Amino acid sequence: MAQRHHDLTDPTTGPVTTGDALAGYLRDQATEFLRALRLHRETGGATSNGGSSGTAANASEERVDAVRALRRSARRISGSLHTFRPLLDTEWSEGIRPELAWLSGTLALENAYGARLERLLLALNRLSGSAPKPVPAQAPGVSGTAGMGGASGTAGMGGASGTSTGERAPARPTAPDRGNLTVGAAKAGALLDRQLTLARTRAHSTALQALGSSRFHAVADQVAVLASEVPLTPAAPGTDLRPLARAAEERLSDAVTALPLVTAGSPYNAEALIHGLSPEPAPHPQDAPWHQVRLLLRLHRYACEVVHGRGTPLEVRLLAAGQALDRHRDASEAASAAAQAARTPRIAPATAYALGVLHADQRHEVEAARYAFQRSWQKQTIGTP
Repeated sequence: MAQRHHDLTDPTTGPVTTGDALAGYLRDQATEFLRALRLHRETGGATSNGGSSGTAANASEERVDAVRALRRSARRISGSLHTFRPLLDTEWSEGIRPELAWLSGTLALENAYGARLERLLLALNRLSGSAPKPVPAQAPGVSGTAGMGGASGTAGMGGASGTSTGERAPARPTAPDRGNLTVGAAKAGALLDRQLTLARTRAHSTALQALGSSRFHAVADQVAVLASEVPLTPAAPGTDLRPLARAAEERLSDAVTALPLVTAGSPYNAEALIHGLSPEPAPHPQDAPWHQVRLLLRLHRYACEVVHGRGTPLEVRLLAAGQALDRHRDASEAASAAAQAARTPRIAPATAYALGVLHADQRHEVEAARYAFQRSWQKQTIGTP
């Protein structure tokens, strides 16, 4: 029988949590940010000093972890500043919060493009009836910065393009095998590989520039101050955090209530395909409310961490809902990439057709994720109260 977790923002659950806990949480996150930054800088110098390929690979693995930790801490600090902003110095919090969001988003792009390409090539192989052939990702950092030089067309998807930012491309299938697939599908895979590899290489350059910019150093300096001194308002240390945490949960519940769950009541929604390949490159109009719910669910999770500690387990329902929304985001962005590729001028009709089928497949994945979210969100946990 499933165990029922406490409502993490219920006023009757646990002791009162005050602004002192918020200060401690922010200090901890700032310390993790600085620790990750120090690790990233240390491992960034490891490959430039020579050494064996094994040492370089280990350093690159550590850089991957360091960048992930930077993003994770930046998201948590920014989200907590948003939820609990009445308890913080307004000018300070409104100044640093968008900077942290900028940093987290910039560092996420390179890996997102690599994962998107992997997803689309796997789908092309599946739709064409061909078993994928995984290619192990090159160990990050082994090739220096070749991905940024003249060989960027191929090295960009290997470890080379993630040498300094720490993001590595996941192992991915090869482009569709021309012996088993139609020419259209093979050319569609090659086109996606070309476009998303270029996008990933550019994202890598942007991340490098960001990490070396005065803007980033200003953010790091502010986080360093936060690690020792949190600018709370005079009344914050004794203020109960739970009403603000409940407000974050209510915003999430309201956003979920506004979702078109009736439309998502079955795994297939034909309306979601309308305008999918239109000349207008704007994001799909149905997706924005779901992306907003994903953001609000993340803010709710962070609020729960502040109020009850990071070791307190969330409901299985919330975890499953978050996973469904992650799949929704990934499929939505992959569908957009397929549609963008289909708008490439002067491509062959067979290539455009394959990309259209791929787009439809990813929109079906979007609908399946919505259906999974609906089922997980509405599911009642059975157990002892």
